[in-house]
Amino acid sequence: MRKYSNRTTPSPILLHLMFIGQYSHNLDEKGRVAVPAKFRTQLKSAVVTKGLDNCLFLYPQKEWDKMAKDIAELPIDKSGNRAFSRAMLAGAMELEFDKQGRIILPEYLRNFAGLNKNVIIAGLYNRLEIWDEIKWNKYQADSEKNYNDIAEALRDIKN
Repeated sequence: MRKYSNRTTPSPILLHLMFIGQYSHNLDEKGRVAVPAKFRTQLKSAVVTKGLDNCLFLYPQKEWDKMAKDIAELPIDKSGNRAFSRAMLAGAMELEFDKQGRIILPEYLRNFAGLNKNVIIAGLYNRLEIWDEIKWNKYQADSEKNYNDIAEALRDIKN
């Protein structure tokens, strides 16, 4: 907390959204999945799109707007930029929450991520990722083998 004029106000960092943790949910036959209540409070409006590693990325509208602007500003003379733009922007869909806090994931995105009945919703600071549970568990197991190497590489980047 910072103090201004004898008033205590939250730090600007604390006012920023933050998604953390992982939650297991079921995808119903209509493609609906409940978003954890603790995340819904920060997701008045949201956008879902194709993610990396065959998962889906779910962004709050404000974060999506920043990301979409950055993607739109990529030079289009490089094929990788065009492909990434198409995947992220053309693959995106705005979401609405129903009264039970569920979203409907379009079939083309469910197919892209290979989502079956059991899904994992993982909080990653400014976005959520939606994974098929089996793929998530495999990804986690594979990644855990390399945590030390990954941590060392990140330290080298930071320095």
